[in-house]
Amino acid sequence: MKINPNNIDIIISAVGSDQYPNTGMSEIALSGRSNVGKSSFINAVASRKNMARTSSKPGKTQTLNFYNMDDQFIFVDVPGYGYAKQSKKSREQWGKMIESYLAEREALSAVIQLIDLRHKPTEDDVLMYNYLKHFEIPVIIICTKMDKIPRSKIEKHLKIVREAIDFEQDDVMIPFSSLDKNNMAKVMDAISKFV
Repeated sequence: MKINPNNIDIIISAVGSDQYPNTGMSEIALSGRSNVGKSSFINAVASRKNMARTSSKPGKTQTLNFYNMDDQFIFVDVPGYGYAKQSKKSREQWGKMIESYLAEREALSAVIQLIDLRHKPTEDDVLMYNYLKHFEIPVIIICTKMDKIPRSKIEKHLKIVREAIDFEQDDVMIPFSSLDKNNMAKVMDAISKFV
């Protein structure tokens, strides 16, 4: 199935399973550190500037945001992990919310884990990847901010990411830039296998 979402709407910002929408469509969750560029990624895929609100303050997303991607699939933006300035209690609440969604949601068909290509993956990045593997959830790794790295060094940075997270060859890893949409066709192709 070839996907090319043009008409995008936010359905709901949910805080619990009783609010999750029943659309009958596959859900692709977006996971990543608070400042990895999830909102910019959604906006790039949607070809819209302000579909997902980007913020200079990490940790803004505190709900599960469900986006209808042109009746082709649902993007679910989950709160960013690894942001220390939130209180321990609120981090625990998010953790439970994210965990129950990932472990129990039947409509979930894959997770896009965004990792900043410029830096070695954090401990939280590794934990998240291992968590997804433990629950046998298919993972698409999108390495963001590719435009900030010289082209000649991209492969070296991808190797660092692969080794740090102990990347499994069945999964997909794509370097990506939300700025110039470099590799958008590969991203769409990877998503299309799960919708």
